Amino acid sequence: MHLLALILVGLVAVEHLYFLYLEMFAWTKPATRKVFGLTAEFAEASKSLAANQGLYNGFLVAGLVWSLVQSDPTFALHLKCFFLGCVIVAALYGAYSVKMRILYAQGGPAILALAATLYAR
Repeated sequence: MHLLALILVGLVAVEHLYFLYLEMFAWTKPATRKVFGLTAEFAEASKSLAANQGLYNGFLVAGLVWSLVQSDPTFALHLKCFFLGCVIVAALYGAYSVKMRILYAQGGPAILALAATLYAR
C-alpha cells in the first residue's frame, strides 16, 4: 500500500506539472483553449493571469516532489498531507467557482492519494 500511495502522490504531481505547462506556456494554443473552453480573445487577455495560476501549480509540484524525496518519514507524511490538502481545497474552490468537473479531475486523484497515504502509514 505504501508503494501505491507514493505512485498516487507522484501522479498528482505530474498532473499539476501538466497544468503548469498548459497555464504558463500553452494557454493561447488551440488545444489548450479547447480543454478550458476559451475563446482566442479571452485566452490572450487572460494569459498573464493563467501564467500566475500555473506558477502556483508549480509550487504544488515542488511540495509534492519534496514529500516524495524527504528522508524523514514523519516529515514526509506531513508534507504529503499538507500539499495534497492544498490540492483538494483548490479543487473544491474550483468546483464551486468555475465548474464541478474540476473536483473530479483535480480533487479526485488528490483525495485518492491522501487516502492511500493515510492508510499506508
